[in-house]
Amino acid sequence: MLKILGRSSSINVQKVMWCAAELGVEVERADIGGKYGGNDTPEYLGLNPNGLVPTMEDGEVVLWESNTIVRYLAETRGGPPWLATDAAGRGLASQWMDWYLTRMHPPMTVIFWGQVRTAPGDRDREAEKKAAGQAGRLWRLVEAQLEKHDFITGGEPTIGDIPIGCSVNRWYLLDVDRPALPRLAAYYERLKERPAYREHVASITME
Repeated sequence: MLKILGRSSSINVQKVMWCAAELGVEVERADIGGKYGGNDTPEYLGLNPNGLVPTMEDGEVVLWESNTIVRYLAETRGGPPWLATDAAGRGLASQWMDWYLTRMHPPMTVIFWGQVRTAPGDRDREAEKKAAGQAGRLWRLVEAQLEKHDFITGGEPTIGDIPIGCSVNRWYLLDVDRPALPRLAAYYERLKERPAYREHVASITME
C-alpha cells in the first residue's frame, strides 16, 4: 500500500492526499511533523534529508516534494482528466503547478505564518498586509484564467488544480482584505462540492 508520511494539516500533504483520493488510491498516512515530530529522526531523514513533509513510499520508490508526488501519482495511477494524454495539456498543468510554487506560495506563506503560527504580539502586520496585497494581485491572474473555463486548464480538474485548489482554501479562511473575484469564489465552491477535496482540504483545521 502507498504510504504518505506527514500530518494532515500540512498544505503539502493535503495536495498529495487530495490527489490520491481523486484517483481512488488507497493510502496509509502517518502523522509526522509539526506537533507530532518524528521528522528529525535518523530513520525519517534517511528517507527525506530535508526533514520536511510529505514523503511518499511506494514499494521501493521513495519521493519527496509534494508537486513531484502529485505528478507521480497521476502518471502511475491516473489518467484523464487528472493527467492529460498530450504533452501540451500536461505542460499546461505543470506550468500552473510551478507558478503556484514560485509566485503564490511565498506571499501566502507569510500571511499563514503570521496569522496561524505566530503569537499575536510577535506578528509583523505590515509584512502580512504587503503579502496579502501581493497575493490578491496574483489571485486576479487566476480569476482571469477562470474566465476561460471552470477549472485551471479546462472544463475538468487536472493536477494543475491541486496546488492552487489547496491554496485557495486558505485564501478564504485567512483574515485578509480580499478583492472581489467572483470566478475565484465560484471555483472554490465547485471544489468544495468534491468529496475528496472536502475530506482532505476544506475540512482540515489550519495549524
